[in-house]
Amino acid sequence: MENLKRVAVLENGIQAQLLDSILAERNIPHVMVSYRDSAYDGIYQVRRGWGHVEAPERYREEIAAIHEDLSRELHEESSQ
Repeated sequence: MENLKRVAVLENGIQAQLLDSILAERNIPHVMVSYRDSAYDGIYQVRRGWGHVEAPERYREEIAAIHEDLSRELHEESSQ
């Protein structure tokens, strides 16, 4: 796999699962990295978000656009 770069920070597990599914469906290589650390009982996830997605640089813009759309949709649904 190509050299991976952090592309987007994920707010929660639902957002992470949805983004993972979309990227897999589109055959975009990626790795989901969780900030969960059982030694600290998830405290970093509260402060820093669920985690982030890493991918080759050439997919950055495409993943960022998908992430932005997904975030907007999730926020709109939660405010209704």
